[in-house]
Amino acid sequence: MFQKIDCVILRVSDLDEGLAFYSHTLGHKLLWRTPDAAGLAMADTDAELVLHTKTGPEVDLLVPELAPALARFEAAGGERVCEPFELPIGMAAVVRDPFGNVLTMLDQSKGTFTTDADGNVTGVEP
Repeated sequence: MFQKIDCVILRVSDLDEGLAFYSHTLGHKLLWRTPDAAGLAMADTDAELVLHTKTGPEVDLLVPELAPALARFEAAGGERVCEPFELPIGMAAVVRDPFGNVLTMLDQSKGTFTTDADGNVTGVEP
C-alpha cells in the first residue's frame, strides 16, 4: 500500500536558521523552498528532509491515490485523525494505526513542485 517514504518533516522555529544548520553546515542540498518550508535532499534516497515552521515532526508516506488507500487503512483497523486535505501537490490525511502510531499519507495527484534557480517554488508540474 505504501510506496515509499516521501519525506520526514522537522519543525524549525526559523526557516533560515534551519537551512543554515541542515543545508549549509550539514550539507543537505536545497531542493525547494516556500515561505514556511524547505525540502532538502538526503543521500541514497529520493525521500526529502523537510524543514517546516508550522508542523512537524512527522513522517509522510506516499500512496498511489489517497481515497482508496485511506479506505483500505480504515478497513484494516486504522483510523483517521483528521479529514483528507489538499496540498499543492495532491491530497493528504493524518491517520493512526491500531498501535497508536500517527502517520501522514499523501498522494501526488497534482504533480511535483517546480522551482526557480534559487529553489523557490514557482508552481506544480503534472
